[in-house]
Parts: sequence; structure tokens; C-alpha cells
Amino acid sequence: MMDTRTTMHRGMGRLLLAAVLLALLALPGLAGDAPVLAGHWEGAIQLPGSPLAISVDLAAKGSALSGTVSIPAQGAKGLPLANVAAAGAGVSFDLTGVPGQPRFKGTLAGDKLAGEFTQNGKTFPFALERQAAPALAARDALAGFDEEVAAGMKAFDVPGMSIAIVQGKEVIYAKGFGFRDVEKKLPVTPDTLFAIGSSTKAFTTFVLGTLVDEGKVEWDKPVRTYIPWFKLYDMSATERITPRDLVTHRSGLPRHDLVWYNDIGASRRSLVEKLAYLEPSADLRETFQYNNLMVLTAGYLEEVVTGKTWEEAVRERILTPLGMTRSNFDVAVSQKDADFAEPYRRKDDKVERIPFRPIGNMGPAGSINSSANEMSRWVVANLNGGKYKDAKLAEASTVNELQLAQMVTGQTVNKPEVSPSDYAMGWFVETYRGHRRVQHGGNIDGFSAMVALFPQDGVGIVALTNMDGTPLRELIVRVAADRLLGLEPKPWIAEAAARRSQAEAAEKEGKKKKDMVRVPGTQPSHKLEDYAGDYEFPGYGALKVAVAGGHLEVAYHGITTPLEHWHYDTFNGGKAKDDVFEDTRFSFHTDPRGYVCSVSAPLEPAVKDIVFARLPDARLSDPAYLKRFAGQYELSGRVLTVELKGKALAVLVPGQPVHDLVPALGDEFILKQAKVISLHFVQDEKGTVNAFELRQPNGVFTAKRK
Repeated sequence: MMDTRTTMHRGMGRLLLAAVLLALLALPGLAGDAPVLAGHWEGAIQLPGSPLAISVDLAAKGSALSGTVSIPAQGAKGLPLANVAAAGAGVSFDLTGVPGQPRFKGTLAGDKLAGEFTQNGKTFPFALERQAAPALAARDALAGFDEEVAAGMKAFDVPGMSIAIVQGKEVIYAKGFGFRDVEKKLPVTPDTLFAIGSSTKAFTTFVLGTLVDEGKVEWDKPVRTYIPWFKLYDMSATERITPRDLVTHRSGLPRHDLVWYNDIGASRRSLVEKLAYLEPSADLRETFQYNNLMVLTAGYLEEVVTGKTWEEAVRERILTPLGMTRSNFDVAVSQKDADFAEPYRRKDDKVERIPFRPIGNMGPAGSINSSANEMSRWVVANLNGGKYKDAKLAEASTVNELQLAQMVTGQTVNKPEVSPSDYAMGWFVETYRGHRRVQHGGNIDGFSAMVALFPQDGVGIVALTNMDGTPLRELIVRVAADRLLGLEPKPWIAEAAARRSQAEAAEKEGKKKKDMVRVPGTQPSHKLEDYAGDYEFPGYGALKVAVAGGHLEVAYHGITTPLEHWHYDTFNGGKAKDDVFEDTRFSFHTDPRGYVCSVSAPLEPAVKDIVFARLPDARLSDPAYLKRFAGQYELSGRVLTVELKGKALAVLVPGQPVHDLVPALGDEFILKQAKVISLHFVQDEKGTVNAFELRQPNGVFTAKRK
């Protein structure tokens, strides 16, 4: 679509019509004309190249009129009207405060008002026609919508759903469907609390925008300006990355979600610190890669700048002004409310209730819980330039910038009616059947959400469900949008249900063939006990392998998964209560000494397998345990002394520098100054130390204790 301001500039020279239209018109009449002119009017100014759509809403109070004007193409909504003149059928109004003496002059004929717009001697025709008020028309358009929602829930096995729809500044629809608790048959209401998942991201970017408004943050200054110690794996990216990069998924890092998933004890700072160890898969700003950790970092930046927690900042700058008093940041808080939804998932053709997943430390990326009624207020603010009733939460220009595309996602066309999405800041943006759409979904265990805005149409839709990963939240938005935008309805739900059936059949068939990539007839190279131990990678943290019930099991971030031998030294994740690692391959590796020294797994598919290095026995750093090794040992006529120095051992060899001992695998110590040499203490069955072995490439030499 041609930019309206460019069109006006070409047709009128320097008439500054864009400024004129942002001040726009006054349409009232004299005594007796107010009731006639009152109502909703839609039309356009016929500018060269394309018409510029405008709408006017007038309300009569006695003989006086008041009202507002909106210009969808310019994002102008609800601008106040002034300066009225009318005589009989003639109506005119001037645009004050705008260069070139702009004026509208026309004739009222029934439900039509037409005439000429004049400025700087240039004249263009305009025409307006009375229409049904948008809110009333929208309500009429939703007749029969409830039945479509119910049918969609049945088709996709969704237990409960809550929907709110906004037209302009008014909530025209808010309703709950199904059950928030299936077992207890508790119904969903418009006030039922659901987790909104990644729909939270727009709250984080909105707060960041208010800090930009206040001059406390600049979108394009390096993050290190605000967090001096901030560090990425790539030092060049470390110096260049900005707050805008953090919230547009162009950092160069893939998701790396298992860094934080279920690690409820990690602080936000510690998670940001782990970024230094995470391998990127692209250069900064090279490609779109969705990344929750970067949005977390943006939230942490807000904490640094404001001196408040992210939760405090969101509540102070968004929730409180909007009256979102029940919205919260922790599923534990939701469960104390009188009206909250339980989480469900569909697995093996059955709907089952699952535990809540706490993600408070990752709050900026996805921890908000809210209701359709309260989320509708958030929608109103975003549709109206950061304003809600008398509250101004942010500058309109900032809200507009948050909703402008910043990064190409690289998506290809899936449906011709929906353009590939680009990413703004906390929002995806696309064209839906010719209408600009700004949206963000949310998925967290047992919940799926969608918040969609049609800014030029003044329409916003919230869809919340308590079903894990359901596409229904998006499909219902499409169904509602088709009705509200006057579009020919499409069988979105029926088509998606058919595709799901095909996909599930293909998935079942594929699972039957997973053994095709397994090498038969192999055995592990070690006893199971040799694989057991503690492993660690600085970016992902600790992983523990143990022997239980005759098989190995792996524990990571509180998630325990049994392992079955797959082939060679690779083991496969089996079925578990928490199935995060089901069918994940864990491969063990052996060092030159024959010890199992590491385990790797494809925890982030976009980079090399994550390698967890095995840690030495913790006792080898415990002074109480190490003191048993201190003493004198005789080797080839020389006396070697082992000393305890704090939490470490050292060996003194006559005529040589002190050799520090570093704990290693197999109850060995490595000589720090000569890493090819290890030292192994020999103990009898009572634990008495009577010798040590000096293990070198050319042999093993025994020193007996004196």
C-alpha cells in the first residue's frame, strides 16, 4: 500500500496535509442540527493516487456536538473535534493550528455529507456517510461466534477457553467456555486466570519503552552501557549488542532454552552471566532466532536501570494504571486465587492434567498470569497509543515503534491469506487478509494464549486456553477477525483439524521407525557404575548420572529421566513423569586414561552438542578427607613429602619446585606443573594410605609411605 503521507506530498507540494489530518476536523451544527449530525461517520478525502480514509464519531448534548476523529492509515485515533459552523444543509469546519488555512465545506443530505477540502489554494473532494457505531456493528458481527468457539474446543480437545474482544476503547465481548478444572467441573469465566506465556514479552518491551521516554535508556546504545559486566560468547557481539537487539531476537544465539528450563533456583543475574558460555549460531543481526534469554536480559536491564525488580516495574508502569489487580507473575499466586485454570495437555489421544511449571526467574520472557477481562485493558492501551481512560502509560510514538517491524524472520508463506511474520519489539507483525496485524502468542506447560491487535481497524482479541500448545488460540482469533473485519469466512478450524489428524498419524508412524538409526548388537564400553557421577558445563550447569534399578538415569534441573542403552556408549532418554528428555541421546566419552570423562547431548539443535565435563570426586577437595594423604613417602631412595595446603595437596621433591596436585578422575591427582603425570594414592580395605603411584607415560612408580 502506498504511504499516505508520500501521496499527499506528491499531490499538494508542501501543504503539510499529514499534520492537518492529525489535527482533524470538526463536524457539528447549530441549534437543532446536533441530533441530526450525531453518530458515526466514515469516508475519505480523495487525494491524488488513493483516498485517505477517515472516520468521525459525534455525540449530541443539547444543541452542541462533541466528538472525535480517527485516521487509521496514520494511526490517529479519537482526536477531539472543534470549530463548528452549519446553516441548513450546509456544514463547514476549519482546521485550526495548521498552515495553509485548511477547511472542509460540504452539504448534508440525509446520511451523507460531501464537499471540498481546501488548503493553500488546492482543493480535493471529501465524502462521509453515516454508519452503525463500530462497537454495535462488531457485536452484531459476532452473532453465532459462541457456537464456533465450542466447536473448535471440541475439535482440538481444549478443556477451557476465555476470550475478550475490543473495538476502539470498548470491550464488546468477554466470555468463558468449558472448564478451568475438568475434574471438579469448574467453569471458565472472563475472570479466570491463565498463564499467558510469551505474550508477556510485550509487557517487558513496553516497560523498556517507558524508560526510553524518560531518557534512562536508548534503544541503540550498547547493553554494556547499562550492564558493564555483560558478556557474550563472541566478544565482538558483546561490544555491539543493544537493547533493541535483545528484544528483536537477532542476537546470533539460538534458543538455548534448557539453560533456564525448570532451574527455578537460578537468579536472573546468574542466567545472564551464563550467556558468556553459550555458542552462537550466527553473527549479531544476521538472522532471526527466537531467544527467551535475551528478553530475560532486557528485563534484568530494567532492574538495573530502575533499581526495582522487573515485577515491580511492570506493576507500577502497566498493571496498576490499567487496574489489572489480579494479574500476577507466579503460578503459585494464581493457585491462591478463587478463579484460576488448571493446566492440561493432550498425549496419546488423551487429555491429562499436568503440574504447573514455575518460571518466575524467567519472568520477563513469559511468567505473567492474567484473565481475559484484565488483558482487554492491556489491548485497549496498545490500540490507543499507550492511553487507557485518563491514564497515559507511554508516548504514542513509542507504542507505535514497539509495533513496527525490526527484524525479518525469514518465514515463508504458509497460507496466502497471512503474510510471513516479521518481528517488532515484543510483537510479531504481518498482514492478515489485507489488514495489518500485530500479535504474540504464548505457550508454557499446560497453557496457550494469543493477543492480537488490528491497529488500523481498532480491533483487539485475547484468547486464553488451558491446553498445552493448542493451535486453537490462533484459529479463534482468525474466526473472530473475519467476522469483525467483514471478511468472507474461511473454515480455519476444520482445515487445521484435518491437518492435525494427518500430522499425528505421520508422527505415530515415524516413532515406529526410530530404531532404524540404532546400531544393533553393541555394548557399553564400561560398567554402568563407571558412567555415574557429576558432570558440568558452565553455560548449562550441573548434570548428574546415577545407577538406579539396574539402569542409568540422568538428572538435570530437577528433571529425572531413565536411560536405556541405545548403542555403543550412547544412551536414550526413556519415558518419565516429566518427558523433557524422552528420546534425547546422551553420549559418553572416555579420556586417554580410560575414564568416562564427559557426556554430550543435543540440547540446542542449532549448535554442536552440549558437552558436560565430568567432575572429580568432591572428596578430593575436602581437607578433612585429604589430610589422610599427608606425610612422607620413599621413592628410589628419595623422600617425597605430601603436604595439605588449605583445600589442596602439594608434593615436595628434593631439589625441585613444589608440585601442586589437582583433583582428577579415578581418585587421581594431576600434577599442575606436569599434566602428563598423575598421582594415585593406594589404600587398603580399611582406608589406610600406605603408598602412592606416580603414573607417567613411561611407567608407573610406587612410593611407599614411611
